[in-house]
Amino acid sequence: MQRIISGGYLAGYRTYIISATGILSAIGAYLVGDTDLFSMLQAIFTLAGIYFLRRSNETKGKENG
Repeated sequence: MQRIISGGYLAGYRTYIISATGILSAIGAYLVGDTDLFSMLQAIFTLAGIYFLRRSNETKGKENG
C-alpha cells in the first residue's frame, strides 16, 4: 500500500504523465471539434512549459548537487 501512496514505479514521472495526458486531451478535443485551434495551442504550450520547467529544475539540481 505504501508503494501506491508514494507513487510506485512512476514516482518521479507524475508531472510528465500529466503533461502528456493534457496535451493528448487538447489534441483530441480539437479533433472532435470541442475547441478551436487557438485553445488547443494555448493548452499545449502551457503544458509543454510545465514539462520543460520541471525538466530544467531537475537538470540544475544535478549540476549543483
